[in-house]
Amino acid sequence: MKIFLCQLNPIVGDLEYNSKKILDGYKKGIEAGADIVVFPELFSIGYPPQDLVEKKEFRETVKKYIYKIASQTNSVGLLFGAITEDDDNIGTDIHNSAILCFDGKVQFVQHKTLIPNYDVFDEMRYFDSAKEVRVFEFKNEKLGISICEDIWNDADYWYKRRYTKDPVNDLIRQGATILINISASPYSYGKRTNRKDMLGSLCRNDNLPLIYCCCVAGQTELIFDGGSMCFDSNGKLVKLGKSFSEDFIIFDTKESYEEIKICESFFEEEVYNALVFGLREYCNKEGFNKAVLGLSGGIDSALVTCIAVEALGKDYVKVLLLPSKYSSEGSLTDSFKLCENLGIEYLEVPIQEIVDLSLSQLSENQVNINSITEENIQARIRGNLLMAYSNSYGNLLLSTGNKSELAVGYTTLYGDMCGGLSVIGDVYKTDVYRLATYINREREIIPKEIINKPPSAELKPDQKDQDTLPPYDILDRILRMYLEENKEEIEISELIGNAELVRKVLRMVDNNEFKRKQAPPVLRVSQKAFGYGRRYPIVQGWRK
Repeated sequence: MKIFLCQLNPIVGDLEYNSKKILDGYKKGIEAGADIVVFPELFSIGYPPQDLVEKKEFRETVKKYIYKIASQTNSVGLLFGAITEDDDNIGTDIHNSAILCFDGKVQFVQHKTLIPNYDVFDEMRYFDSAKEVRVFEFKNEKLGISICEDIWNDADYWYKRRYTKDPVNDLIRQGATILINISASPYSYGKRTNRKDMLGSLCRNDNLPLIYCCCVAGQTELIFDGGSMCFDSNGKLVKLGKSFSEDFIIFDTKESYEEIKICESFFEEEVYNALVFGLREYCNKEGFNKAVLGLSGGIDSALVTCIAVEALGKDYVKVLLLPSKYSSEGSLTDSFKLCENLGIEYLEVPIQEIVDLSLSQLSENQVNINSITEENIQARIRGNLLMAYSNSYGNLLLSTGNKSELAVGYTTLYGDMCGGLSVIGDVYKTDVYRLATYINREREIIPKEIINKPPSAELKPDQKDQDTLPPYDILDRILRMYLEENKEEIEISELIGNAELVRKVLRMVDNNEFKRKQAPPVLRVSQKAFGYGRRYPIVQGWRK
């Protein structure tokens, strides 16, 4: 069977746009001689639709588009994801479904069985589980159709499974000759390799070819990387979609292909490309063609500037230099050099006069000004000016804080946390340096002075990050174990060898949850990012 995969980019809620993408892709598949054309999970409405599916008018419009799409099919099959409804009055009555159309009609519907409810997934809020799975005979093949999570529960691969059901195994028992999985699987580094290993294992054990069609998109903080895969019956990866780009793939289950052994690049290249793609997608879909950010002379803002220029182009990125009396001369000259290397314009707006006036006004009204107050006023004045520039020109303000800072609260609400999108809020400080080195792999773009200088917020004389925080290599080890591996104080202390330091760091993380609840969306590139996928209480007494 010739299968044509459409690894394309939908827009959540834009039914007309997505339907046109489906029909245009279907025509390409017909021209390529395909027997069936396949699109990703929920492609007709975009993923994740969240509370849109609770709107009756939205669901009814989706249904009209399903039949409109089906009416334009011929004998070539068309498989795509959508929502459907039943009326059994059990649960939500709404399903995440795979729709198979041909000969002008909807011929088969398979609902998703395994409804995930962890990390960024909350599908149990919206969808009911399939009561059964069935193979569908089409063009002398028995198609075993599943949706995303349905295939992530193979008993032969996973040491610990999330679900008691295994819908794909049920399809195999029913005699499926080809497995097709339509997916919208959010990106995190390492996941594509994990996906390849898991799907390859399934194919080898059951001697069946498998098609895995994944969308490519940025949806607020979630990034979908594409990387659709086709496996032969020996479990060899033989077709691989592009990463962070739309792609079309033709796969003939009867032909032999060379094996593709590597599906993922090294960390720096992958994460850099993901962040560039995520920022570009956010701007395109939210209607921003320009971005602005504050350039401090530090490595974080330098990295975000490089990502923004790569994503939008040098003529569409503006940086503001906002020095105070504590800003070093080196920070300014280093910033000038970065701007020159990137070919971007900058605007220098000294803030000391505004800082002095603010402090004077507070003193005149008998407000006790401490060092924290003065530091935060500087950050908030910068945030205020950046927001003013954003309002004046309609530019998207980018927040430049990294994951390490967000984790321990080394940030200022309404100051450096201002912005419409946090570009590197899921990148640890130690990884910021890795990405900076990657950017400089061919020539110096980020000045070496920025990379080599000790990190500093420059909010008081001779300030260094390490005055308040442990060295970043130690801090990031603690944070990775706590945030991504769910290790707790005792276990982390045994590995770090300093219980007092671990306790201090974990308290900082817990006590600053209120800041992160007010932060802009964070582009997700790890298994556990701040934001949608991490739900931790602000008011709690676990580590008081």
